[in-house]
Amino acid sequence: MNLRRILTVAINVFWEVIRDRILYLIVIFALLMAATVRLIPELAATTEQKIILDTGLAAISIFGLIVTVFVATGLVNKEIEKRTVYLLIAKPISRAELIVGKHLGLSAVLGVLVAAMTVIYLVIMSLSRINYPLQSILIASLFIWFELCLVAAVGILLGVFSSSLLASLLTFGVYLVGNSTRDLVALGKLTKNPGIEQLMMGLYLILPDLARFNLRNDAVYGQVPYLAAMITNVGYGLLYGVLLLSISVAIFCRREF
Repeated sequence: MNLRRILTVAINVFWEVIRDRILYLIVIFALLMAATVRLIPELAATTEQKIILDTGLAAISIFGLIVTVFVATGLVNKEIEKRTVYLLIAKPISRAELIVGKHLGLSAVLGVLVAAMTVIYLVIMSLSRINYPLQSILIASLFIWFELCLVAAVGILLGVFSSSLLASLLTFGVYLVGNSTRDLVALGKLTKNPGIEQLMMGLYLILPDLARFNLRNDAVYGQVPYLAAMITNVGYGLLYGVLLLSISVAIFCRREF
C-alpha cells in the first residue's frame, strides 16, 4: 500500500464529511449542555455536579456514535450505489488503500468532533463554576474517540456487503451488544445452561468488547485508570480494528463491479 494515496483518500473523506454539515452537531451539543447546566440543578439538589458531568460525557459519546454509524456505513456503499467506485478502482489505487484511507479520514473527523465537544463541555463547566477532574475527563474523551474509531471499522465492514440502512442497524446492534458482552457472559453463567453459556462466551469473543473504552464513570469520580490497563485496551482496539479492516478489504476485493 502507498501511504501518499491513502492520505489522499483520507483527506478527501475528511473534507467531504465536513461539507455534509456533520459538525453542525457541535452547535446542538453546545445548546444541550447549556440547557443541562440550567435545568439539572433544579431537579437534583445534591448530586447535580456529577449528573452534569456524566450527561456531558454521555452526550459526547452519543453524538459521536450517530455520526460514526451513518457516515461509516455509507463510505463504501455510497460509492457503489452512485457508481463512482468504477472511477476509483480505475485509478492507480488499490481497494485496500481505499478502505484504509476512508477509515483514517473518518477517524480524523471523529477526532475533531470529539475534541470540539470536549472543549465546549469544559468551557461550559468552567463558566458555570462546576468543579471537574480535568485529567480524568480528557482521558475519558480520548477513549470515547478510540471506541468510535473501532465502531467506524465495524460500520465500514458491514457497509461493504450490505445496504446502508441494514448496515446502520447492525452497527447500532453491535455497539449495544459490544457494551454488554461482559454482562451477557455473567448472565450465561447464571442460567447454568451449557449451551447458553457457550453462546454468550462466543458473543464475547467475536464481538468487540466496547466496555473497555467506557471510562465515563471513572471520570465523574475523578479516577484515573492504571497506565497498563489503558495501554492494554488501546492495543486491543488497534488489533481488533486492523482485523475488521482486513476483513473489509478481503470482502471488497472479491466484489465484482
